[in-house]
Parts: sequence; structure tokens; C-alpha cells
Amino acid sequence: MEITTHELWTLMHGMGFGALYLLACSGALLELYRCATPSNSPESTPDHERFVKVYLIAMAVLAWAAVLTGAYIIYPWYRAAPPPGTVDISMFPQKLLMSSPATIGWHSFGMEWKEYIAWFVPISITMVAFVFAKYGRDLRNHQQLRAAVLSFALASFVAAGVAGFFGAMIDKHAPVQGGHTIHLSIGGEK
Repeated sequence: MEITTHELWTLMHGMGFGALYLLACSGALLELYRCATPSNSPESTPDHERFVKVYLIAMAVLAWAAVLTGAYIIYPWYRAAPPPGTVDISMFPQKLLMSSPATIGWHSFGMEWKEYIAWFVPISITMVAFVFAKYGRDLRNHQQLRAAVLSFALASFVAAGVAGFFGAMIDKHAPVQGGHTIHLSIGGEK
């Protein structure tokens, strides 16, 4: 088994940072709703409030890691231009997608949309984490701010889902390849 460095970075970007962020979103939405909504439930403890703050900060770190690795590591490999006279464009994902009417939409709509929506994810969850860290349980007393925090958390989740979907589909049709080969295991012949 082997994997290239470009494939490893793509895996860390999408399945590491991105998928883990999406998984964490469901818990964050539930906890934000529970902590910030006035209800008959018991007051959250300071330890629980501290846990939610750390959880949201960790989510912001994951979101920034996903977007920054995508924008500054994966994206240049995706946009790489083939040298003049190149016949095999399989190592140039953007050009590969654009070479067929069946796949051009994954670039012209999918990647172009993904480039912009992905930046909304870390910006919005950072705002959510900051506001929750500042207000904590007192967020229950600020109806409009509470609505904004919950809306931005949900929007961040949806934006991450859209970016993740387009990223997976683009990688399916035109994966980023290349780089040094890393041997994970060496199989024996029978």
C-alpha cells in the first residue's frame, strides 16, 4: 500500500479536518441550543460552560485548518497548469475537469462555489465561539444575539456540508495526485 504526499494532504484536509468538523457541528448545535435557550432545563454548570467554550474553539481551529490547507496547499495543486505539449492531463485536476462536457460543471460550478463558501465556515464558527466565550449562559438573556449565534452555527454547518460535498465529488472525478510516494506497507508475493 502506498499514498502520495498530495493524496495524504487531500485526505487530511477533507477527511481529517473537514469531516471531523462536520461531525462536531451536530454536537455544537445541540449544546448551543441547550445552553442558550431559556427552558425548564437546569442551569448549566461552570464546568459544562467551559467545556462548550473549548469545544467551540476546537471547532474553529478545525475549520481554519480545513480552509487554510485547502486554499494554500491543495488548491495550487488543483490549479496547476500543464506544460505546453502535455497530452496526459490526469495530473492536472482543473484541466481534466474542464476537458469534458460531462465534468466541466464540477469545476465551473462546484469548485468555483466551493472556493467562496468554504471561507464562510471558519469565519462564522469563530464568531460563534467568541460570542459564546464572552456571554456564556447569559446568552439566554439576549434574544437577538442568541438567534444570531444559532443561525451562524447552523449556516456554518450547511456551508461546510456543501463545501465537503463538492470537494468529494471533484476529488472523485479529478483527484489531486503527485508528490513523493509514502509506502504504508509492503505486501508479500504468494
